[in-house]
Amino acid sequence: MQRRAVTAVLAAAALLLTAGCSSDDGGTAGGNGSASPSDTAAGASPPERTAGETPPAKGSVKVVRTVATGLSTPWGLAPLADGDLLVSSRDEATITRIDGKTGGKTELGEVPGVSPAGEGGLLGIALSPEYASDHMIYAYFTSASDNRVVRMRYDEQKPSGEQLGAPDTVLRGIPKGVIHNGGRIAFGPDRMLYVGTGESGDTGLSQDRDSLGGKILRLTPEGEPAPGNPFPDSPVYSYGHRNVQGLAWDREQRLFASEFGQNTWDELNAIKPGDNYGWPEAEGRSDEGGFHDPIGQWSTDEASPSGIAHAEGSIWMAGLRGQRLWRIPLKGTEASADPQAFLEGEHGRLRTVVPAGGDKLWLVTSNTDGRGDPKDGDDRILELQVS
Repeated sequence: MQRRAVTAVLAAAALLLTAGCSSDDGGTAGGNGSASPSDTAAGASPPERTAGETPPAKGSVKVVRTVATGLSTPWGLAPLADGDLLVSSRDEATITRIDGKTGGKTELGEVPGVSPAGEGGLLGIALSPEYASDHMIYAYFTSASDNRVVRMRYDEQKPSGEQLGAPDTVLRGIPKGVIHNGGRIAFGPDRMLYVGTGESGDTGLSQDRDSLGGKILRLTPEGEPAPGNPFPDSPVYSYGHRNVQGLAWDREQRLFASEFGQNTWDELNAIKPGDNYGWPEAEGRSDEGGFHDPIGQWSTDEASPSGIAHAEGSIWMAGLRGQRLWRIPLKGTEASADPQAFLEGEHGRLRTVVPAGGDKLWLVTSNTDGRGDPKDGDDRILELQVS
C-alpha cells in the first residue's frame, strides 16, 4: 500500500552543473547509517569508549580482513544481526547479501523503478526498527521523476533474486538531478527515519523550506513528518545543505552529518533541529550570522565525504576524492583534536562506513562508480579495527 506522500514544490532539476562539485560527487552521503542499533552485529568486539570520555588526540586504524570483493557500484550497507551484510548496487539497482564469514554473495533481487544516471540510482538502505518481526528493508533511490524512499519485505525463503517484495512508497518528491541526489537514510535512536537529501544542482532549493531538496528530513517509519519536528507539519529537520550523504549518532544520541562542498570546503556538521547550515550563502565556516558553522572542514580534494560512523568516541568519515578515512575525535559536539587521516590512497575511493560493534567498522570502497580507477577485486568491503 502506498503511503501518503509529503507534498513539496518540485523544482526542475538541473541536469548539468559545471561549477565544481566537491568534486566528485557531490558524490559520485553514513551513518551509522544503515541499521537500527538493535540490529547491528556486535560480534565479540569490546565495548565502545565510555560515553563522555574524551578520546585521545591520536588514534589508529588496522585493516583486519577483506570481507567481500567483486562488488559493482556498492553504495548502501546494512548489517544483519547474524553478522551478514546487505549491500546496494547504485547502477544495477540490486540488493545483495554478503556472508560475513566467507564473503559469499546472494542476490535478494532488483528494486523496481530505479533509474540510474550520473550520481543517481539505488543509494542508501536501512533496516526497519522492527526488522526482527517485519523483515522490512528501506531504500532510497532515483526514479525517472524524483528521488524517493520505499520499503520492501525481505523473504529469505524464496529463491535468490526473488526475495524482495513489492516496494511500498514511504516518501516521494525529493528533487533529482544528474548530481547531488543525497541518498543516505538511517533510523535514529528515536526509531524515526532520517533522510539526507541534495539540492540536485538547483542551489535555491536548500534555503526553501517547502522543498525536500538540500535537507535532512525526519519521518515516521510510515513516511509522515515525525512528532517534534521543528517546523509544523513538515518533514524538514535541518536545511541549508548542499548534498548530505553521511548520518551518524554518538552515544549521547547527538546527530552528525557530512556534506559535500563545491570548490572550497567540505563539512562535518553537528545537527540541531531547525538550524540553517548556510548553503548556498555559506560554504564552510562563515562570518555571516544565522548560519550553523561546521565542526570540521576540509578542502574538497582531501575529502569529498560520503558515509560517516561513530565509534570509539570519534566520527569516522569516508572520503571519495580524498581517498582516505578521516578520524574526528569528539568532546560533546565539538572536535577535541585535529582530524587525522588514515588509509590515504591505499584502497581508492571510500563510500560508506558503518559501525560493526565496539572498535570495529565496515568500510565500502567506491572505485567502480565511474570516477575511480578500479583494481582487480574492486569494489570491496573491509573490516577495520579502530581506536
